[in-house]
Amino acid sequence: MLMLKSFGAKGRLALSAFFVCALILELGYCQKDAQEPKTTTGRKPKPTKPKLGKVINKEPRVVKTKPKVKATPAPQRQTFLTQVLNKGKFQRVGETLSVQAGHTLALRCKGKPVQWGVPAYLEEDDEGRLRILQHERYGILTLVNTTAADTGEYTCYPMYCEDTDCRKEYDKAVKVFVFFPDPQELFVPSADYYEVIQLRTNWPTVLPCQVTSPEAKVSLHREFPPVEVAVDGAEISFDVKRGFTIHRPRPHHAGALFCVASLGNLRQSSTKYMLIYVNYPMAAPTPVIQASSTSVVLGENLQVSCTVMGEQDVVIDFTWEYPGQQIDRPLYTQESVRPVGGGTARQQSQSVLLVDEMREVDQGTYTCTAQNLQGYKSVSTTVKVVSKAKPKKP
Repeated sequence: MLMLKSFGAKGRLALSAFFVCALILELGYCQKDAQEPKTTTGRKPKPTKPKLGKVINKEPRVVKTKPKVKATPAPQRQTFLTQVLNKGKFQRVGETLSVQAGHTLALRCKGKPVQWGVPAYLEEDDEGRLRILQHERYGILTLVNTTAADTGEYTCYPMYCEDTDCRKEYDKAVKVFVFFPDPQELFVPSADYYEVIQLRTNWPTVLPCQVTSPEAKVSLHREFPPVEVAVDGAEISFDVKRGFTIHRPRPHHAGALFCVASLGNLRQSSTKYMLIYVNYPMAAPTPVIQASSTSVVLGENLQVSCTVMGEQDVVIDFTWEYPGQQIDRPLYTQESVRPVGGGTARQQSQSVLLVDEMREVDQGTYTCTAQNLQGYKSVSTTVKVVSKAKPKKP
Protein backbone atom coordinates (compact mmCIF):
# COMPACT_ATOMS: atom_id res chain seq x y z
CA MET A 1 0.00 0.00 0.00
CA LEU A 2 2.93 2.29 0.75
CA MET A 3 4.35 1.48 -2.77
CA LEU A 4 1.04 2.29 -4.44
CA LYS A 5 0.77 5.51 -2.58
CA SER A 6 4.35 6.49 -3.62
CA PHE A 7 3.54 6.05 -7.33
CA GLY A 8 0.71 8.50 -7.25
CA ALA A 9 -2.31 8.48 -9.45
CA LYS A 10 -0.41 8.04 -12.73
CA GLY A 11 1.60 5.18 -11.39
CA ARG A 12 -1.43 3.34 -10.20
CA LEU A 13 -3.05 3.70 -13.63
CA ALA A 14 -0.03 2.29 -15.43
CA LEU A 15 0.24 -0.65 -13.06
CA SER A 16 -3.45 -1.54 -13.57
CA ALA A 17 -2.97 -1.57 -17.36
CA PHE A 18 0.02 -3.94 -16.94
CA PHE A 19 -2.05 -6.45 -14.93
CA VAL A 20 -4.91 -6.38 -17.49
CA CYS A 21 -2.52 -7.15 -20.39
CA ALA A 22 -0.96 -10.02 -18.47
CA LEU A 23 -4.42 -11.50 -17.80
CA ILE A 24 -5.40 -11.35 -21.48
CA LEU A 25 -2.22 -13.15 -22.59
CA GLU A 26 -2.76 -15.89 -20.00
CA LEU A 27 -6.34 -16.50 -21.24
CA GLY A 28 -5.13 -16.76 -24.87
CA TYR A 29 -2.61 -19.50 -24.03
CA CYS A 30 -5.20 -21.49 -22.08
CA GLN A 31 -7.65 -21.48 -25.01
CA LYS A 32 -4.92 -22.67 -27.40
CA ASP A 33 -4.03 -25.55 -25.07
CA ALA A 34 -7.66 -26.58 -24.89
CA GLN A 35 -7.97 -26.81 -28.74
CA GLU A 36 -4.77 -28.87 -29.26
CA PRO A 37 -5.14 -32.62 -28.48
CA LYS A 38 -2.92 -33.82 -25.73
CA THR A 39 -0.40 -36.54 -26.66
CA THR A 40 1.39 -38.93 -24.42
CA THR A 41 4.74 -40.49 -25.25
CA GLY A 42 4.31 -43.93 -26.85
CA ARG A 43 0.54 -43.65 -27.29
CA LYS A 44 -1.36 -42.85 -30.42
CA PRO A 45 -3.92 -40.16 -30.15
CA LYS A 46 -7.49 -41.53 -30.02
CA PRO A 47 -9.63 -40.51 -32.95
CA THR A 48 -12.36 -38.20 -31.93
CA LYS A 49 -15.85 -39.58 -32.48
CA PRO A 50 -18.35 -37.27 -34.10
CA LYS A 51 -21.20 -36.32 -31.88
CA LEU A 52 -24.65 -37.45 -32.85
CA GLY A 53 -26.79 -34.84 -34.44
CA LYS A 54 -23.93 -32.95 -36.13
CA VAL A 55 -23.04 -33.06 -39.83
CA ILE A 56 -19.34 -33.84 -40.31
CA ASN A 57 -18.96 -33.73 -44.12
CA LYS A 58 -20.81 -30.76 -45.51
CA GLU A 59 -21.19 -32.21 -49.03
CA PRO A 60 -24.35 -31.70 -51.15
CA ARG A 61 -26.94 -34.28 -50.06
CA VAL A 62 -28.41 -36.57 -52.74
CA VAL A 63 -32.11 -36.91 -52.21
CA LYS A 64 -33.29 -40.36 -53.29
CA THR A 65 -36.89 -40.41 -54.44
CA LYS A 66 -38.79 -43.64 -54.00
CA PRO A 67 -40.54 -44.91 -57.12
CA LYS A 68 -44.23 -44.16 -57.04
CA VAL A 69 -46.33 -47.24 -56.68
CA LYS A 70 -49.79 -47.05 -58.20
CA ALA A 71 -52.45 -47.76 -55.70
CA THR A 72 -54.32 -50.87 -56.69
CA PRO A 73 -58.07 -50.49 -56.42
CA ALA A 74 -59.69 -52.45 -53.68
CA PRO A 75 -61.21 -55.69 -54.94
CA GLN A 76 -64.92 -55.43 -55.49
CA ARG A 77 -67.13 -57.50 -53.32
CA GLN A 78 -68.82 -60.40 -55.01
CA THR A 79 -72.41 -59.77 -56.01
CA PHE A 80 -74.94 -62.20 -54.61
CA LEU A 81 -78.70 -62.57 -54.36
CA THR A 82 -80.75 -63.00 -51.23
CA GLN A 83 -84.44 -63.61 -50.74
CA VAL A 84 -86.17 -61.21 -48.39
CA LEU A 85 -88.26 -63.22 -45.93
CA ASN A 86 -90.80 -62.11 -43.34
CA LYS A 87 -89.73 -59.93 -40.40
CA GLY A 88 -86.65 -58.60 -42.20
CA LYS A 89 -84.89 -61.95 -42.50
CA PHE A 90 -82.71 -62.78 -45.51
CA GLN A 91 -81.80 -66.07 -47.11
CA ARG A 92 -79.13 -66.55 -49.74
CA VAL A 93 -80.52 -68.24 -52.86
CA GLY A 94 -78.96 -70.92 -55.07
CA GLU A 95 -79.58 -71.77 -58.72
CA THR A 96 -83.31 -72.31 -58.20
CA LEU A 97 -86.00 -71.02 -55.88
CA SER A 98 -89.64 -72.01 -55.34
CA VAL A 99 -92.28 -69.49 -54.29
CA GLN A 100 -95.90 -70.57 -54.05
CA ALA A 101 -98.10 -68.84 -56.63
CA GLY A 102 -99.91 -65.93 -55.01
CA HIS A 103 -97.10 -65.16 -52.59
CA THR A 104 -94.72 -62.21 -52.93
CA LEU A 105 -91.24 -62.61 -54.38
CA ALA A 106 -88.65 -60.22 -52.94
CA LEU A 107 -85.01 -60.41 -54.08
CA ARG A 108 -82.17 -58.23 -52.86
CA CYS A 109 -78.97 -57.80 -54.86
CA LYS A 110 -75.90 -56.14 -53.41
CA GLY A 111 -74.42 -53.49 -55.67
CA LYS A 112 -74.38 -49.77 -56.40
CA PRO A 113 -76.17 -49.59 -58.78
CA VAL A 114 -77.66 -52.79 -60.28
CA GLN A 115 -80.09 -53.64 -63.06
CA TRP A 116 -82.53 -56.53 -63.25
CA GLY A 117 -83.44 -59.01 -65.96
CA VAL A 118 -86.84 -60.72 -65.76
CA PRO A 119 -88.80 -63.19 -67.93
CA ALA A 120 -90.13 -61.68 -71.16
CA TYR A 121 -93.67 -62.05 -69.87
CA LEU A 122 -92.93 -59.56 -67.07
CA GLU A 123 -91.11 -57.03 -69.25
CA GLU A 124 -94.50 -56.04 -70.66
CA ASP A 125 -96.15 -55.93 -67.22
CA ASP A 126 -98.61 -53.05 -67.07
CA GLU A 127 -100.42 -54.04 -63.87
CA GLY A 128 -97.83 -52.62 -61.50
CA ARG A 129 -97.06 -56.00 -59.93
CA LEU A 130 -93.33 -55.60 -60.50
CA ARG A 131 -91.46 -52.98 -58.47
CA ILE A 132 -87.72 -52.28 -58.56
CA LEU A 133 -85.99 -49.97 -56.07
CA GLN A 134 -82.34 -48.94 -55.86
CA HIS A 135 -80.96 -48.16 -52.40
CA GLU A 136 -77.51 -46.85 -51.56
CA ARG A 137 -75.79 -50.22 -51.47
CA TYR A 138 -78.29 -52.68 -52.95
CA GLY A 139 -81.27 -53.06 -55.22
CA ILE A 140 -84.57 -54.78 -54.45
CA LEU A 141 -86.96 -56.50 -56.85
CA THR A 142 -90.50 -57.12 -55.58
CA LEU A 143 -93.17 -59.08 -57.44
CA VAL A 144 -96.65 -59.24 -55.90
CA ASN A 145 -99.72 -61.33 -56.78
CA THR A 146 -97.48 -63.92 -58.44
CA THR A 147 -98.82 -66.53 -60.87
CA ALA A 148 -97.50 -69.67 -62.57
CA ALA A 149 -96.75 -67.53 -65.65
CA ASP A 150 -94.05 -65.67 -63.69
CA THR A 151 -91.86 -68.80 -63.66
CA GLY A 152 -88.49 -68.07 -65.24
CA GLU A 153 -85.00 -66.68 -64.79
CA TYR A 154 -84.33 -63.55 -62.75
CA THR A 155 -80.93 -61.87 -63.17
CA CYS A 156 -79.07 -59.13 -61.29
CA TYR A 157 -76.46 -57.20 -63.29
CA PRO A 158 -73.87 -55.09 -61.39
CA MET A 159 -73.25 -51.80 -63.18
CA TYR A 160 -69.84 -50.28 -63.93
CA CYS A 161 -70.11 -46.50 -64.05
CA GLU A 162 -67.79 -43.73 -65.20
CA ASP A 163 -69.41 -40.41 -64.38
CA THR A 164 -72.90 -40.77 -65.85
CA ASP A 165 -72.03 -43.53 -68.31
CA CYS A 166 -72.95 -46.98 -66.94
CA ARG A 167 -72.89 -50.45 -68.47
CA LYS A 168 -73.81 -53.93 -67.35
CA GLU A 169 -71.06 -56.27 -66.15
CA TYR A 170 -72.37 -59.47 -67.71
CA ASP A 171 -69.52 -61.60 -66.38
CA LYS A 172 -70.48 -60.71 -62.79
CA ALA A 173 -74.22 -61.24 -63.20
CA VAL A 174 -75.99 -63.54 -60.72
CA LYS A 175 -79.05 -65.56 -61.71
CA VAL A 176 -81.77 -67.56 -60.05
CA PHE A 177 -84.53 -69.59 -61.69
CA VAL A 178 -87.77 -69.08 -59.79
CA PHE A 179 -90.61 -71.61 -59.88
CA PHE A 180 -94.12 -70.57 -58.92
CA PRO A 181 -95.93 -73.88 -58.24
CA ASP A 182 -99.67 -73.76 -58.89
CA PRO A 183 -101.91 -76.73 -58.03
CA GLN A 184 -103.93 -76.02 -61.19
CA GLU A 185 -101.10 -75.26 -63.65
CA LEU A 186 -98.21 -77.68 -64.19
CA PHE A 187 -96.97 -75.86 -67.31
CA VAL A 188 -96.30 -72.16 -67.77
CA PRO A 189 -99.47 -70.91 -69.52
CA SER A 190 -99.22 -70.06 -73.23
CA ALA A 191 -101.63 -68.18 -75.48
CA ASP A 192 -100.70 -70.38 -78.48
CA TYR A 193 -102.36 -73.71 -79.16
CA TYR A 194 -99.30 -74.83 -81.13
CA GLU A 195 -95.84 -73.48 -81.86
CA VAL A 196 -93.75 -74.04 -85.00
CA ILE A 197 -90.12 -74.93 -84.33
CA GLN A 198 -87.46 -75.35 -86.98
CA LEU A 199 -85.13 -78.33 -86.69
CA ARG A 200 -81.75 -77.31 -88.03
CA THR A 201 -79.03 -79.77 -88.91
CA ASN A 202 -76.21 -79.84 -86.33
CA TRP A 203 -77.96 -77.17 -84.26
CA PRO A 204 -79.59 -78.07 -80.92
CA THR A 205 -83.34 -77.50 -80.78
CA VAL A 206 -85.21 -76.76 -77.54
CA LEU A 207 -88.82 -77.69 -76.89
CA PRO A 208 -89.68 -75.25 -74.06
CA CYS A 209 -91.96 -77.49 -71.97
CA GLN A 210 -91.52 -75.23 -68.95
CA VAL A 211 -93.06 -76.62 -65.75
CA THR A 212 -94.04 -74.47 -62.78
CA SER A 213 -92.81 -76.97 -60.18
CA PRO A 214 -89.42 -78.71 -60.04
CA GLU A 215 -91.21 -81.72 -58.51
CA ALA A 216 -93.27 -82.45 -61.65
CA LYS A 217 -92.37 -85.48 -63.77
CA VAL A 218 -92.26 -84.67 -67.49
CA SER A 219 -92.28 -86.94 -70.55
CA LEU A 220 -92.17 -86.26 -74.31
CA HIS A 221 -94.80 -87.67 -76.69
CA ARG A 222 -95.48 -87.81 -80.41
CA GLU A 223 -99.01 -87.10 -81.62
CA PHE A 224 -98.95 -89.44 -84.62
CA PRO A 225 -98.28 -92.21 -84.21
CA PRO A 226 -99.20 -91.75 -80.49
CA VAL A 227 -96.03 -92.93 -78.74
CA GLU A 228 -93.73 -91.70 -76.00
CA VAL A 229 -90.39 -90.45 -77.28
CA ALA A 230 -87.34 -91.99 -75.63
CA VAL A 231 -85.17 -89.53 -73.69
CA ASP A 232 -81.71 -91.05 -73.31
CA GLY A 233 -79.79 -87.95 -72.21
CA ALA A 234 -77.55 -88.08 -75.28
CA GLU A 235 -79.74 -87.64 -78.35
CA ILE A 236 -82.53 -85.98 -76.34
CA SER A 237 -82.18 -84.60 -72.80
CA PHE A 238 -84.41 -82.82 -70.29
CA ASP A 239 -83.68 -79.83 -68.05
CA VAL A 240 -86.32 -78.70 -65.58
CA LYS A 241 -85.33 -75.07 -66.27
CA ARG A 242 -85.44 -75.30 -70.08
CA GLY A 243 -87.41 -78.27 -71.33
CA PHE A 244 -86.35 -80.95 -73.83
CA THR A 245 -83.31 -80.50 -76.06
CA ILE A 246 -82.76 -82.40 -79.32
CA HIS A 247 -79.00 -82.14 -79.64
CA ARG A 248 -78.52 -83.24 -83.27
CA PRO A 249 -81.82 -82.93 -85.15
CA ARG A 250 -82.51 -85.43 -87.94
CA PRO A 251 -85.44 -85.85 -90.34
CA HIS A 252 -87.07 -88.52 -88.14
CA HIS A 253 -87.45 -85.97 -85.33
CA ALA A 254 -89.90 -83.92 -87.40
CA GLY A 255 -93.64 -84.02 -86.66
CA ALA A 256 -96.09 -82.93 -83.94
CA LEU A 257 -94.82 -83.40 -80.38
CA PHE A 258 -96.04 -82.37 -76.94
CA CYS A 259 -95.07 -82.81 -73.29
CA VAL A 260 -96.98 -84.43 -70.43
CA ALA A 261 -96.42 -83.44 -66.79
CA SER A 262 -97.71 -85.24 -63.72
CA LEU A 263 -97.63 -84.30 -60.06
CA GLY A 264 -99.68 -86.23 -57.53
CA ASN A 265 -103.09 -86.88 -59.05
CA LEU A 266 -102.77 -84.07 -61.61
CA ARG A 267 -101.74 -84.79 -65.21
CA GLN A 268 -101.58 -82.14 -67.93
CA SER A 269 -100.40 -81.71 -71.54
CA SER A 270 -98.39 -78.81 -72.90
CA THR A 271 -98.66 -76.75 -76.06
CA LYS A 272 -98.13 -78.76 -79.24
CA TYR A 273 -94.87 -78.23 -81.10
CA MET A 274 -94.80 -78.60 -84.90
CA LEU A 275 -91.22 -79.60 -85.71
CA ILE A 276 -90.13 -78.89 -89.29
CA TYR A 277 -86.81 -80.32 -90.39
CA VAL A 278 -84.51 -78.05 -92.37
CA ASN A 279 -81.12 -79.25 -93.52
CA TYR A 280 -79.31 -76.24 -92.24
CA PRO A 281 -75.95 -75.63 -93.93
CA MET A 282 -72.70 -75.24 -92.03
CA ALA A 283 -71.70 -72.08 -93.92
CA ALA A 284 -72.70 -69.72 -96.70
CA PRO A 285 -72.21 -71.04 -100.26
CA THR A 286 -69.03 -70.50 -102.27
CA PRO A 287 -70.03 -70.19 -105.93
CA VAL A 288 -67.71 -70.49 -108.94
CA ILE A 289 -68.62 -68.65 -112.15
CA GLN A 290 -67.43 -69.54 -115.64
CA ALA A 291 -68.38 -68.24 -119.08
CA SER A 292 -68.31 -70.40 -122.20
CA SER A 293 -66.12 -67.65 -123.69
CA THR A 294 -64.90 -64.29 -122.49
CA SER A 295 -64.97 -62.96 -126.05
CA VAL A 296 -68.11 -63.78 -128.06
CA VAL A 297 -68.70 -62.98 -131.72
CA LEU A 298 -71.73 -60.80 -132.44
CA GLY A 299 -74.76 -63.01 -133.08
CA GLU A 300 -73.40 -66.14 -131.38
CA ASN A 301 -74.71 -67.70 -128.13
CA LEU A 302 -73.27 -67.41 -124.60
CA GLN A 303 -73.52 -69.65 -121.54
CA VAL A 304 -72.46 -68.53 -118.09
CA SER A 305 -72.49 -71.19 -115.36
CA CYS A 306 -72.57 -70.67 -111.59
CA THR A 307 -71.70 -73.78 -109.54
CA VAL A 308 -71.86 -74.49 -105.79
CA MET A 309 -70.50 -77.58 -104.06
CA GLY A 310 -72.16 -78.19 -100.70
CA GLU A 311 -73.99 -80.47 -98.28
CA GLN A 312 -76.70 -82.76 -99.48
CA ASP A 313 -80.34 -81.58 -99.33
CA VAL A 314 -79.30 -77.95 -98.82
CA VAL A 315 -81.28 -75.65 -101.10
CA ILE A 316 -79.32 -73.01 -103.03
CA ASP A 317 -81.07 -70.00 -104.53
CA PHE A 318 -79.42 -68.35 -107.55
CA THR A 319 -79.99 -64.81 -108.81
CA TRP A 320 -78.38 -63.07 -111.80
CA GLU A 321 -77.41 -59.57 -112.86
CA TYR A 322 -76.51 -59.13 -116.55
CA PRO A 323 -76.06 -56.30 -119.07
CA GLY A 324 -79.22 -57.18 -121.03
CA GLN A 325 -81.33 -56.01 -118.07
CA GLN A 326 -80.89 -52.45 -119.37
CA ILE A 327 -83.26 -53.22 -122.27
CA ASP A 328 -85.43 -55.69 -120.29
CA ARG A 329 -83.99 -58.66 -122.07
CA PRO A 330 -85.62 -61.83 -120.67
CA LEU A 331 -83.62 -64.08 -118.38
CA TYR A 332 -83.22 -67.72 -119.37
CA THR A 333 -81.61 -70.10 -116.92
CA GLN A 334 -81.26 -73.83 -116.39
CA GLU A 335 -80.82 -75.12 -112.84
CA SER A 336 -79.80 -78.58 -111.70
CA VAL A 337 -78.84 -80.50 -108.55
CA ARG A 338 -76.93 -83.75 -108.57
CA PRO A 339 -75.15 -85.82 -105.89
CA VAL A 340 -71.39 -86.01 -105.84
CA GLY A 341 -69.58 -89.16 -104.83
CA GLY A 342 -67.20 -89.24 -101.90
CA GLY A 343 -66.89 -90.06 -98.24
CA THR A 344 -69.54 -87.53 -97.16
CA ALA A 345 -72.94 -86.82 -98.67
CA ARG A 346 -72.44 -83.80 -100.93
CA GLN A 347 -74.17 -82.29 -103.91
CA GLN A 348 -73.53 -79.93 -106.81
CA SER A 349 -76.01 -77.14 -107.41
CA GLN A 350 -75.72 -75.23 -110.66
CA SER A 351 -77.43 -72.42 -112.53
CA VAL A 352 -76.63 -71.70 -116.20
CA LEU A 353 -77.52 -68.36 -117.79
CA LEU A 354 -78.31 -68.62 -121.54
CA VAL A 355 -77.93 -65.64 -123.88
CA ASP A 356 -78.92 -66.25 -127.53
CA GLU A 357 -77.57 -64.19 -130.41
CA MET A 358 -75.32 -61.84 -128.53
CA ARG A 359 -75.68 -58.14 -129.24
CA GLU A 360 -73.47 -55.21 -128.37
CA VAL A 361 -75.71 -54.44 -125.40
CA ASP A 362 -74.89 -57.89 -123.97
CA GLN A 363 -71.27 -56.91 -123.43
CA GLY A 364 -70.28 -56.30 -119.80
CA THR A 365 -70.30 -57.89 -116.36
CA TYR A 366 -72.31 -60.98 -115.44
CA THR A 367 -72.87 -61.50 -111.70
CA CYS A 368 -74.21 -64.60 -109.97
CA THR A 369 -75.39 -64.58 -106.33
CA ALA A 370 -75.78 -67.90 -104.50
CA GLN A 371 -77.69 -67.95 -101.22
CA ASN A 372 -78.61 -70.49 -98.54
CA LEU A 373 -79.89 -70.24 -94.96
CA GLN A 374 -76.44 -69.21 -93.70
CA GLY A 375 -75.86 -66.34 -96.10
CA TYR A 376 -74.91 -65.45 -99.65
CA LYS A 377 -71.96 -64.69 -101.89
CA SER A 378 -71.62 -63.08 -105.31
CA VAL A 379 -69.11 -63.74 -108.12
CA SER A 380 -68.68 -61.96 -111.46
CA THR A 381 -67.09 -62.36 -114.88
CA THR A 382 -66.74 -59.99 -117.85
CA VAL A 383 -67.68 -60.87 -121.45
CA LYS A 384 -66.76 -58.89 -124.57
CA VAL A 385 -68.71 -58.84 -127.83
CA VAL A 386 -66.62 -58.65 -131.00
CA SER A 387 -67.67 -58.09 -134.59
CA LYS A 388 -67.60 -60.81 -137.19
CA ALA A 389 -64.44 -60.94 -139.22
CA LYS A 390 -65.01 -59.79 -142.82
CA PRO A 391 -64.25 -62.46 -145.41
CA LYS A 392 -61.15 -61.79 -147.43
CA LYS A 393 -61.61 -60.99 -151.10
CA PRO A 394 -60.20 -63.60 -153.44
